[in-house]
Amino acid sequence: MQFSELNLSNEILRALEDAGYTEPTPIQSEAIPEVMAGRDLLGCAQTGTGKTCAFAVPILERFAAKPDREKKIGALIITPTRELALQIYESFVDYGKYLDVTYAVVFGGVSQKPQEDALRKGVDVLIATPGRLWDLMGQKLCDISKTDVLVLDEADRMLDMGFIHDVKRIVQKTPRSRQTLLFSATMPQEIADLAADMLHDPHRIDIAPAGSTVDTIRQFVYFVDKERKRDLLEYILEKSAVSSVLVFTRTKYGADRLGRQLQKDGIKAASIHGDKSQGARQQALNSFKAHKVRVLVATDIAARGIDIYELPLVINFDLPQEAETYVHRIGRTGRAGMPGVAISFCSYDEKLLLSDVEWLTGELLTELTDNPYPMKNIVPPKKDFVPSSFKSIGKKQRRGPRRK
Repeated sequence: MQFSELNLSNEILRALEDAGYTEPTPIQSEAIPEVMAGRDLLGCAQTGTGKTCAFAVPILERFAAKPDREKKIGALIITPTRELALQIYESFVDYGKYLDVTYAVVFGGVSQKPQEDALRKGVDVLIATPGRLWDLMGQKLCDISKTDVLVLDEADRMLDMGFIHDVKRIVQKTPRSRQTLLFSATMPQEIADLAADMLHDPHRIDIAPAGSTVDTIRQFVYFVDKERKRDLLEYILEKSAVSSVLVFTRTKYGADRLGRQLQKDGIKAASIHGDKSQGARQQALNSFKAHKVRVLVATDIAARGIDIYELPLVINFDLPQEAETYVHRIGRTGRAGMPGVAISFCSYDEKLLLSDVEWLTGELLTELTDNPYPMKNIVPPKKDFVPSSFKSIGKKQRRGPRRK
């Protein structure tokens, strides 16, 4: 199927062609006609499947069909992080650049004055994080009482970050006659309950089950002592020709320290995490996208907020505490059908975390043997060390491969 077969306006098709899009991904080909028909939508899809385009294009098509529309916030997209809000905003600008549609993005951590000015001028599409949006609504600076389309993106992430109560309060201020689209990589019970309450006879799309990874991502593991991880990372960077590498650490301090060490060793690197200012985070991300820095070191808060179309390599410098986070991390590569590689470093005390990942994904990571720093320190982990997702399972056995 081609985008030209989806009954889209010439202006949108032209913008998609400019962006290099000709064939829709599975979620796009299924979601776009349903949303254009006015149906509510429940999308359970992992990162990298193209869901931003799946909701942005039909929303823009709605505006294209009504050139004399009332000036109001016609579409509201709520998303958990500042980075993701900016990514969605940029996508709307790209897909709608030949349309007479106005956009604004609001999020915390920066002065709200420019955001106030944008809202006063009037916008058709508003992309917002829950906290800042609720603040602006409380100050009577943002009216969503006439919103036609509401999108909740990364709903499970908003639940994890404690935003779900703000989201529920915001939704109550929108018309009950609205069209609602909810997207979530996983479907915990609270999100399922929220969907049941918000959506009316939704069309459901399940692109991949929770815990599955994109087929185009090749996954590998190095077993290495913790103190040799940086040496191994620099070895990979030296032997690899890839121009952009996203590296995940477990802590903010670890991200900053690794970024400084790489720079000291002559590798252009930057770090990004929740404690940095919005300006610093955006500058690091823009430098990475523009290939001014080769390595971006990030914590999990940025795992779903980094959207780079051609990112060839993701490295888990530290394995995450929750296996589901691994799926979101490596989902930064292999996006929209592009090939990608994910490499994880595993020290001895992280073997249970690796086992947790392999239980969840249902496959063993391929061990790489070209390792100049093979694991030597075999120290058993503490007896009370159990990955967090195993704690919630208790004694119930999970099926899947298990590494000895």
